[in-house]
Formats: sequence, structure tokens, C-alpha cells
Amino acid sequence: MDFGVALASNLDAWKTVKRAEELGFSHAWFYDSQMLAPDIFVAMALAADRTSTIKLAMGVLVPTNRIAPAAANGLASLNKLAPGRIVFGVGTGFTARNTMGLPPMRLSDLREYLRVVKGLLGGETVEWECEGARHKIRFLNPEAGLINIKDKIPLHLSAFAPKARKMTAEIADGWITFTPTVPRAISEAGELAKACKEVGRAPETLYRTAFALGCVLGQGESAGSARAKAQAGPMSVVYLHGLVEATLGFGVPPEVATIIEAYRKQHATYQPSDAKYLQMHKMHLIGVRPEEEKFLSPELIKATTFTATSLELRDRIRALRDGGYNQFVVQLVPGHEAALEDWAAVFDSV
Repeated sequence: MDFGVALASNLDAWKTVKRAEELGFSHAWFYDSQMLAPDIFVAMALAADRTSTIKLAMGVLVPTNRIAPAAANGLASLNKLAPGRIVFGVGTGFTARNTMGLPPMRLSDLREYLRVVKGLLGGETVEWECEGARHKIRFLNPEAGLINIKDKIPLHLSAFAPKARKMTAEIADGWITFTPTVPRAISEAGELAKACKEVGRAPETLYRTAFALGCVLGQGESAGSARAKAQAGPMSVVYLHGLVEATLGFGVPPEVATIIEAYRKQHATYQPSDAKYLQMHKMHLIGVRPEEEKFLSPELIKATTFTATSLELRDRIRALRDGGYNQFVVQLVPGHEAALEDWAAVFDSV
């Protein structure tokens, strides 16, 4: 099984990526969210320049925020810096669009976007729609060696719903999911396998990656400790965000139902009233705002993150591996990059 680290794109991310490479991590994933963090291509370029073996992946690029020719150029430029180490992770948009008050993009638009990007990276002349008309475009001088479209850039799709999983089975090299629990992850992997069979694809040919946040608890440490809240809490409050905005398909565990209702009441107070997302998504997935800390019960953290002892986490990750996953990725929270060492020890035990 491969192991990866995910990071909010930042200009110092390369330092953590370099350490992850030294520890034997296979992948470093970068988030693309313009209203929260620096540009993903800048962060990845810095990491590409300072590492030599670890794969550098987008987790994930959001098509509506960057036109297809520009995305293809950025990918080909990164591929020049790190030949064969770039992964094109893409999705319909969660954080990056929510922070702008937008819902996920349409799957049909995503498919068209990917057709153009993949065609350009394949050295093809493709038709691209812009400003109400279709234009033929291609990279005009790839032979000059300024970009790299010779080494394959695999496409990994983030997909949670049935139609998105089917599209993944049809066109992608890999599949990405964010999971709070092993049972949910195994269920999703089973649904993906069904989608592969529906389109005539062998399920094992699709690389599967599970993302999570969490905390490796010390002996006797509670899931409600300050350290656990800091490292895992950002995912727990994002879970609340998603339920309030109906952008996540996760169910509501009975033990946290009262927390969710309390959060809905707080959400009603957010300002400005016509753009509550500006307050709710501040620090989205990279921290916990002071007014949200009171919702971080040990029960909520356990239900929504991979927070447990090293032995318990080892067993969970083994279960994911046995359930068909090829990679497990842990996201580190800014300021807690040292947790990489804790996770490396867990991964070594798997």
C-alpha cells in the first residue's frame, strides 16, 4: 500500500514534502483553494524543485477556477520540473467553490474540461469553447522542450456520487475519496467496483486513494485533547459545514445529532446574512475558529476522523488495504507538520 501526505498549498510546503520523501511517503497532495491559500502550481513547483522521487499530486484542481489551456500548461510545466511525478487530481469542487458561495460544477462540464486538458497533454489538436465560439488549439512547440507532454500525467478523479463514480470508471486512472470511517470507505469501494463492471472495466485497474484527517493519540490521550482538536478538528467542523449546506452526502450519527442542531443555530447568526459562507469557510479544513471549538466533542472527532491510537489506526488502514485501496493519505494541519513523524510510524507498522 502507498502512503501520502496532503497539505494546504503554501510556500513552505516543500519542506514537509521533502521530509515525507525521506520517510518513504509515495505521494504529496496539494489542495487548490484560491480564497484560502497560495496558488497550487507555485507550491507544487517549489516542491518539484526540491525533491526527486515523491509524486506530486493535485488533491484536487477545480476546473471552474482555471481555464483548460492554462491548466494543461501548468501541468506540462510541472511535468518538466518533475518528469513522471505529477498527478492530475480533479473534482467538481467542494472547498474552492464553497468559499465563493458556489455549489459543485456540473459533471457534463467537468467531462468536457477533461477532454480538452487530456487532449492537449496528449499532443492533440482539440476544439475548445471560449467566449461563445469553438476554437482549435494545441501546444504549438512542445518539441522545444519548454514543457513536458512526453511523460504521462495520470488523471485521478474525486467522486462521491453514482454518476461521478461511473465517469471515473470510464475515463480516469485513479479515484479519490475523503472518508471519515472504514465502513463507509469499504462501501464506497464496492460501489466503485460496480461502476467499473457496468462500463466493462476491471475494478483492480483503477487506483484508489482514501483521504482523512486525524490524530495519532498517545497512551491515555483523549480524542478531545487539545492536540487532537487541532490536528483532527478541522475535518470535524467541515463535516458540520457540509451538513448545514447540504454539500456532503454523509449521514448523521445519532451521537452527534445534537451537536449538528446546535451548529445550525450558530450558522444562522453568521454575517453577512446573504453570504454566510464568508464566515463559515474561513480556515476551512486548515484550522478551527474559536467559535467552533465548543462543538469539538470526542464523539464528533471519533465519528468524522481517523483519530485513535497507533494500533487502532494500523488496523483501520489494513482494513482499507484489504478492501481494495491502494493509498491512504493523511492531511496535515498548518502548524502541526511534525505529526508527519507520528503517521510515518503508523504507516511503517501496516
